Amino acid sequence: MSDGEPADVDRTEGSGPADSADLTDEEWRDRLTDEQYRVLRESGTEARFSGEFVDHEADGTYRCAACGTVLFDSATKYESGCGWPAFYAAEDGSVTTTLDTSHGMRRTEVRCANCDSHLGHVFDDGPEPTGKRFCINSVAMAFDDDA
Repeated sequence: MSDGEPADVDRTEGSGPADSADLTDEEWRDRLTDEQYRVLRESGTEARFSGEFVDHEADGTYRCAACGTVLFDSATKYESGCGWPAFYAAEDGSVTTTLDTSHGMRRTEVRCANCDSHLGHVFDDGPEPTGKRFCINSVAMAFDDDA
């Protein structure tokens, strides 16, 4: 099992990312921890500087904790000071974005393109080469170490 992954997520063939889009709310609740469910399925946010991947520096890939889709390469992670893991680029086709007007703000929400789980938000104040800052909840991700 990799960091950030619930113990009962099956990674065998036929149970991967393609199957998660069809899960019922009850199945999501069974698959995810309470905190993962709150963030991923109810668009919650973990407290700043509380997530396990904020200061994480290992080489590898970050996957959606809900369905296993590869989201970010560790080479795109950087220290932004925002309190959540920050990346300047997502893997091609791995995320979707939508306008989020909750809490009296206008932000761009980031969701998993495969299972539509809430991951975090993206801002236009990141470093080159993209100028993007993807602020992603640690609990929304699992990590696969390259080692």
